[in-house]
Amino acid sequence: MEEVALRLKELLFPSIADVAVLSVDVNFEIVRVDAQSVADGDVCPVCGVWSNRVHGSYVRFPADVPSGGRSVVLQLRVRRFTCGNSGCARRTVVEQVPGLTRRYGQRTERLRSTLAAVGLALAGRAGARIAHVLGVSVSRSTVLRLVDDLPEPEIPAPRVVGVDEYATRKGRHYGTVLIDIETRRPVDLLPDREASSLAAWLAERPGVQVVCRDRAPFFAEGASAGAPQAVQVADRWHLWHNLSEAAERAVAQHRRCLRALVPAAPEPESEPAPEDEPSGSPWPTGHRFADRTRSRHAAVHALLEAGHSLRSVQRQLGMAWHTVKRFSDAVKPEDLFTGQWQNRTSVLDDYKPYLDDRWNDGITNAWKLWEEIVPLGYEGSYQRVRAYLHKKRTSPRPVTARPPSPRTVSRWILRRPETLTEHEQLQLKTVRTQCPELDALTLHVRSFATMLTDRQGERLPAWLDAVRQDDLPSLHTLAAGIDRDIDAVTAGLTLPWSSGAVEGHVNRIKMLKRQMFGRAGFQLLRKRVLLA
Repeated sequence: MEEVALRLKELLFPSIADVAVLSVDVNFEIVRVDAQSVADGDVCPVCGVWSNRVHGSYVRFPADVPSGGRSVVLQLRVRRFTCGNSGCARRTVVEQVPGLTRRYGQRTERLRSTLAAVGLALAGRAGARIAHVLGVSVSRSTVLRLVDDLPEPEIPAPRVVGVDEYATRKGRHYGTVLIDIETRRPVDLLPDREASSLAAWLAERPGVQVVCRDRAPFFAEGASAGAPQAVQVADRWHLWHNLSEAAERAVAQHRRCLRALVPAAPEPESEPAPEDEPSGSPWPTGHRFADRTRSRHAAVHALLEAGHSLRSVQRQLGMAWHTVKRFSDAVKPEDLFTGQWQNRTSVLDDYKPYLDDRWNDGITNAWKLWEEIVPLGYEGSYQRVRAYLHKKRTSPRPVTARPPSPRTVSRWILRRPETLTEHEQLQLKTVRTQCPELDALTLHVRSFATMLTDRQGERLPAWLDAVRQDDLPSLHTLAAGIDRDIDAVTAGLTLPWSSGAVEGHVNRIKMLKRQMFGRAGFQLLRKRVLLA
């Protein structure tokens, strides 16, 4: 019998000492384990005096990890010892089984750690559902409480730290995540992205030697204030991303040069004007007032030729008698195109050439064009501009090939030359031949790419000087921003450190935040990021 009890103890409590298994009762839903503590005594938690004088005993029922999908309930008999220190405020001491129970605990330690791991992976509601499937009945609040009770992880002070922002509510509230770049593990989360918070965190860790960051000013200020001894490294991906945006803006400013990639369209053959519509008609077919006049003119003359009187035509068409008389007197519908329909001036007339030029440049947004002509003196409404552009947009135009978009051409410029197809190389060569500015842009982009991939940060000042000598405003803006952060950018183009690991953890934080439906607090999010 003792051998069976020993084997049950090794099976059920392999890493826990001082516990003896008396019996195991298995039914359809619950596994009930009867056990008792066999320790020699216990230490008083107040005074620390050892005692083995038994005062009494009672049975505890802590829930244990499930077995085979069944809930496990432990009937554990524990003893109460009398404290040996007569001056101690505590008279009796309830023994605890290390690794199995704790004071006021309703679950064993291994069940607590299991539920805490489930909570770290899935948070409250999803964690409670998975626990129920595994055979543990627990609420979402309990799962979250067990996660909150987990101790803070002991992480050594990093030597190379990466810092970036993450959004708890996009556009409104942001936090800061800090990563140990060498181990690629999260170190801490800050509830905001203020420079003072980052400076205070870095000041408590004087061993930080390198700070990898993007070019946000608040991170630059915080790193300078909190770790003046550290080298700040600007992220290379952000540098290349900023250059790609500047290159696309530069190509868009010279979109006229892209027309050289489209063969000239053949001149359309002139079609003879219809017999019933003279070429000199001020209102062509398709104008709603002209079409309505023509249809009424045809209806009136058809009834008159059929022998109806003017009064009969008036009744049948629902028109005034004077209107019927005017239509009957007109031989052609064009004779009625008089008055307000002809030669009417518009406040937009002086600006139509400008709108036509911008339309040919590819700018077809009515609101943008309206904003452009208002400073030029236009006092009319936006609706008039929109109506004029709508007429251009819906008018039949010859079908011709469209030039490539600025994004497409900028992609050709940003890619490695050997990865371009023969057709793309020919197209890019044509653009560079037609436009000296885009040729200079291509040279600057490829020079920067070589500097970035080969870690030649010492060439950055010469590159900036070369950029300023060309008429490329978008690159001038980029150069001005690099000048304000020249030391960090030079380090980013020279040192091997990068913020790639930080970006990966930012994406993970987004997943955890959305998994909790955006309703969890900062403390729970921090626990899940640091401990999961």
